[in-house]
Amino acid sequence: MSQLEKIYGLHAVEALLRHHPKRVKQVWLAEGRGDPRAQVLIELAAQARVSVGQCERREMDAWVEGVHQGVVAEVSPSQVWGEAMLEELLDRADGPPLLLVLDGVTDPHNLGACMRTADAAGALAVIVPKDKSATLNATVRKVACGAAEVIPLVAVTNLARTLEKLQQRGLWVVGTAGEAEQSLYDQDLKGPIVLIMGAEGRGMRRLTREHCDYLVRLPMAGSVSSLNVSVATGVCLFEALRQRTSVKAAG
Repeated sequence: MSQLEKIYGLHAVEALLRHHPKRVKQVWLAEGRGDPRAQVLIELAAQARVSVGQCERREMDAWVEGVHQGVVAEVSPSQVWGEAMLEELLDRADGPPLLLVLDGVTDPHNLGACMRTADAAGALAVIVPKDKSATLNATVRKVACGAAEVIPLVAVTNLARTLEKLQQRGLWVVGTAGEAEQSLYDQDLKGPIVLIMGAEGRGMRRLTREHCDYLVRLPMAGSVSSLNVSVATGVCLFEALRQRTSVKAAG
């Protein structure tokens, strides 16, 4: 049992039962949880032949750090994909692919929020460097609200080399930088795009920046100079989605 991870929260556990039921070994509900949302989990667990048990909330509080909502699942270890997954995703992409790169985002809350937004905006995958980056854990899954079970997280050893390979496949690399001359809203994001978001504070690493085909900035009208990386990611991804949707509507 020591190999198992504890995933918590209604959305995260439900997503696992729907998309990866074989990974779920046991579901625990807090005593007294018999509401409709809990019933959905019980039914999904029954379909997957997963046992559902009950325990006290204070016992759950000791299991996980975070708001578990009275739902905890014991699951096989998280799946983080390698670079080969990118080739597979691009080979079967329907329309111009959109990939999100997070260069040095270490906060699991930000990673979870970015994965949730990436899935909502239609991105194929989220790419992170293996070193100095947040990776899948219970916090990421909880914040992602189920998206972590749907959109692949791809960890690469050499981000610069990965960007070169993506460029060779015809993707354009667009990086975000506060000092860039071009506005996000003036950039064409309708084609095959790799969008790079840097870490809060220091932004993209130098080598990553050197591999960008374009640099864009988010126009700021107020007194603050930057946005939280997950918020900025949402703005950029949904601008790409807006442009792509307008092309489909026009067609």
